[in-house]
Amino acid sequence: MKMIHFLSVLPFIGMLGFLPLVNRVEPYVLGMPFIMFWVVLWVILTSVTMAIVFKFDPANQEGDIE
Repeated sequence: MKMIHFLSVLPFIGMLGFLPLVNRVEPYVLGMPFIMFWVVLWVILTSVTMAIVFKFDPANQEGDIE
């Protein structure tokens, strides 16, 4: 497994690993309870992380015919 693929573990750790630590209603962020904001934040960060993994994965380079 390539080192860049370990980056895809970050959303799992962020969303599920830290969930017990951020399990509270207050403060409200952008009108949402903090726990809901945390989950929405990690959904967005997961998309960014997967885009980075896709960009730097050598298997996805253009012109590479296999």
